[in-house]
Amino acid sequence: MAPKQLPGRQSITVSRGARKRDEDSGTEVGEGTDEWAQSKTTVRPPDQLELTEAELKEEFTRILTANNPHAPQNIVRYSFKEGTYKLIGFVNQMAIHYSQVGNLIPKDSDEGRRQHYRDELVAGSQESAKVVVSETELLEEEGGPKEAEAETGSQTDIPAVEAAEKVAEEDLITLKQPKERKLTNQFNFSERASQTLNNPLRDRECQMEPPPRTNFSATANQWEIYDAYVEELEKQEKTKEKEKTKTPVATKMGKMAMRKTTSMESQSDDITKVTQAAKIVERMVNQNTYDDIAQDFKYYEDAADEYRDQEGTLLPLWKFQNDKAKRLAVTALCWNPKYNDLFAVGHGSCCGTAFDFHKEIDYMFLVGTEEGKIYKCSKSYSSQFLDTYDAHNMAVDAVSWNPYHTKVFMSCSSDWTVKIWDHTIKTPMFIYDLNSAVGDVAWAPYSSTVFAAVTTDGKTHVFDLSVNKYEAICNQPVVAKKKNKITHVQFNPLHPIIIVGDERGHVTCLKLSPNLRKMPKEKKGQEVQKGPAVEIAKLDKLLNLVREVKPKT
Repeated sequence: MAPKQLPGRQSITVSRGARKRDEDSGTEVGEGTDEWAQSKTTVRPPDQLELTEAELKEEFTRILTANNPHAPQNIVRYSFKEGTYKLIGFVNQMAIHYSQVGNLIPKDSDEGRRQHYRDELVAGSQESAKVVVSETELLEEEGGPKEAEAETGSQTDIPAVEAAEKVAEEDLITLKQPKERKLTNQFNFSERASQTLNNPLRDRECQMEPPPRTNFSATANQWEIYDAYVEELEKQEKTKEKEKTKTPVATKMGKMAMRKTTSMESQSDDITKVTQAAKIVERMVNQNTYDDIAQDFKYYEDAADEYRDQEGTLLPLWKFQNDKAKRLAVTALCWNPKYNDLFAVGHGSCCGTAFDFHKEIDYMFLVGTEEGKIYKCSKSYSSQFLDTYDAHNMAVDAVSWNPYHTKVFMSCSSDWTVKIWDHTIKTPMFIYDLNSAVGDVAWAPYSSTVFAAVTTDGKTHVFDLSVNKYEAICNQPVVAKKKNKITHVQFNPLHPIIIVGDERGHVTCLKLSPNLRKMPKEKKGQEVQKGPAVEIAKLDKLLNLVREVKPKT
């Protein structure tokens, strides 16, 4: 009878057998199998909340919106309608994370059809090439046995083979030729990119006088610095001594004045720092804005004056108006004596009185009245007139002393006449009838014999007595509307331009053509004489001719 085995030994033997089978089968069991075989336990963080089943089952709803959390909510913009800054209610909430420009083309478009047609041509050419290659291969395969037969047989089959090769070559040539493209009509052809002519690029530049430049350089050593400090200390000591000698009241007044002056100086210093730069920038902006007019003002000269026989024209440049002075007539025009491109305009209602002070005799002046008389007055005799002239039949609109000749003055009136006087004679030297009421007259600053007059029919008349003593050398309308009347005229003291003001408050700037500002011609070997003495002699010569004629009549 076999002996009984213990259960523990049986289990050991089974395990050994299983291990042997595993080794025989070639499967290897890695380490850690016992750990995976054990039951898994959840690991909780120490700060996790302990919730009940009801709390775990509770649902929390979250609503997702398309609002950008980083979008600003306090954007304000200025409202020109209400004149205040207002908060913008709608803000763009879209945030772009990625964008790429595509190149898709619709099939129905012209470009899509053109590309599709090009692809079909390419595919057709490829297919034709494949067909040619296949046919050449067949011809080569067929040519092999034919050559063998030709070698074994007689030479009578050689012409037939050559004819077949020629036919194959012709077929290849015909297949290789591409399809003929239909030519477009050269007289009725349009392409999208050939309709508009590209204008050549132009460089636009502005011309201006360069600002003056100065190079400054200096060296400072210890002695110069010391001398500067010593001078400053001496000035301070002198001011302290002056303050000690003053009375208490005077010192208080002086302190107040010093405070005011220092405050004014600080303000003026802040302004003067940018004054020159602001003037230059303003001039540049104006020249760029009105570049074509500025070019005409600076450089244009009417070349047709050479063929006009001493007659001239007026070129319109700028036109000025003020919205606050609409429908108000221009009552006065005056150029600034310091800045030659600045003038002042007076607006209001016109009246028939005028006066003008003498250019050299400061106490003498002329007064024109509505009765048509002109009174020569003096500030020294306020109770009576120096002389009276029965000048016009209607109101005197303007009187003006000649800027060169001390005896000559000019007047105009609503009786259509302009008269030139010698204040020592009570009768006029020259009389001109302009066929309309004369609003104003003005002497030219560059010549003693040139003057301008404006009439209510919208015309400007320019006279030069040395050229023509009987009529104007320029009669030109300068106002577009017939109902508009010209009221005043003034010459610029430096530039060859005049300004005229009308009844509607507009001021027009006009440039004189070369014939209206002729200067004496230079003679060979002689210098041209210029100056007030020459102008006085030129006008005296004309007045003497008139004085000689008058006694005879």
